[in-house]
Amino acid sequence: MVKIDNIELPDFPLLLAPMEDVTDPPFRAVCKDNGADLLYTEFISCAGLIRDAIKMRRKLDIFDYEQPIGIQLFGGDEESIAIASRIVETTNPDLLDINYGCPVKKVAGKGAGAGVLKDLDLMVRLTDSCVKATRLPVTVKTRLGWDEDSKNIEEVAERLQDVGIKALTIHGRTRSQMYKGEADWTLIGKIKNNPRIHIPIFGNGDIDSPQKALEYKNRYGVDGIMIGRATIGYPWIFREIKHYLQTGEMPPAPTVEERVAVCRKHLRKSLEWKGPVTGIFEMRQQYSKYLKGIPNMKEYRNRLVVLTEPEEIEAVLDEILVTCQGFEMEYAPIELINYHENCPL
Repeated sequence: MVKIDNIELPDFPLLLAPMEDVTDPPFRAVCKDNGADLLYTEFISCAGLIRDAIKMRRKLDIFDYEQPIGIQLFGGDEESIAIASRIVETTNPDLLDINYGCPVKKVAGKGAGAGVLKDLDLMVRLTDSCVKATRLPVTVKTRLGWDEDSKNIEEVAERLQDVGIKALTIHGRTRSQMYKGEADWTLIGKIKNNPRIHIPIFGNGDIDSPQKALEYKNRYGVDGIMIGRATIGYPWIFREIKHYLQTGEMPPAPTVEERVAVCRKHLRKSLEWKGPVTGIFEMRQQYSKYLKGIPNMKEYRNRLVVLTEPEEIEAVLDEILVTCQGFEMEYAPIELINYHENCPL
């Protein structure tokens, strides 16, 4: 068992990474169904939350079935992060996470997200301010450093633990790397094996298969892994990793029926949370991901992305079940897209 303060997680938990414009309630619901042990919201600007921006407030929507769940904040001002932390506390998440890892220019360039990596003393002050402002367990997600010459994550881990964080997630790249090259987990493993460190250490970066999850578990000894881009359009990765860790074998690929069921649930949750217009519009980007590999997928996708009524979409999904009955799906490599290229920030 892994514990984050008083939150009990299973041995070697799988965490859903917070991703802007991705990890909203509809997507979190299908990840939870498929084995995610700890969910995170999209990240929320402290300044935006204090200004009471409508979009930021909506990001605080969490539901009982999602527990345990963390709300993630980003900001570069001590007073703002304290005020925002107290606002977050009123929504009763299980924990509060601070983002020191987002590499997007509009965030990092303004001294927030990964931008804080350039000023470790500021990072400590921000974290301390947050810890003191809330009764929630505070965790942090960050990167190895700002660039190749400033990989200060070992000092970061010790100092942030000293001011009271309860867990640390580390992405195995610097901010300068963005998502280029291969994530380097060497320092993540070194931190986990540091005798001074007693909080859970979670690794993040490039986990795109059960085989890699097991390899990195054994090689680096982390307490669990956080998965981000590999989950986009493929929430089944959580259950596949768990099955593989338990048995050493891959389960069958998600069937057509399972793909349609997840697509249908995501649609219905989107309609509930976003309303009929936005719910249908934003769901259009999901069909090609969920239905990848089925016969005549392109034809179905082209029909689904122009429909405007839920009943019409449901009818096409029903048609897929009939026409593809008995079709055996095969595994295909998961593509780790750079979703930050289209990030609204």
